[in-house]
Amino acid sequence: MKASVQWMGPGQMSFVASADSGHAVVMDGSAEIGGHNLGSRPMEMLLMGLGGCSSIDVVMILQKSRQAIRDCVVEIQAQRADEEPKVFTHIHLHFRVSGKELDPKRVAHAISLSAEKYCSASIMLGKTATITHDFEVVDDL
Repeated sequence: MKASVQWMGPGQMSFVASADSGHAVVMDGSAEIGGHNLGSRPMEMLLMGLGGCSSIDVVMILQKSRQAIRDCVVEIQAQRADEEPKVFTHIHLHFRVSGKELDPKRVAHAISLSAEKYCSASIMLGKTATITHDFEVVDDL
């Protein structure tokens, strides 16, 4: 896997990142360091990557277990260290999974499997942060 990040030039803290998939994303620094709010902050990208990685796992596991999943949203809250390096110290993922007659035990199991076995982002970030998760099941009638 390869990726590149290119600075957009003098007078800004914007960068365009691209990877092997051919997709690109704009990142920007905060106004305090010269950013212009043109894209997500790099640390936000880490959290979004964690959410995407874990959500893919949860959806795939539930689909394979023949659960009638219709939607999966994960809301992430994080805290960072006060001192440099300002690594994540606590991350909480709240999953809202909806579908028809979903089994809460299967949802819990899918989230645990993602966190403990499959989600590389979760396992990496778990080296510096305490990661917790909970969920709610919304039944589509």
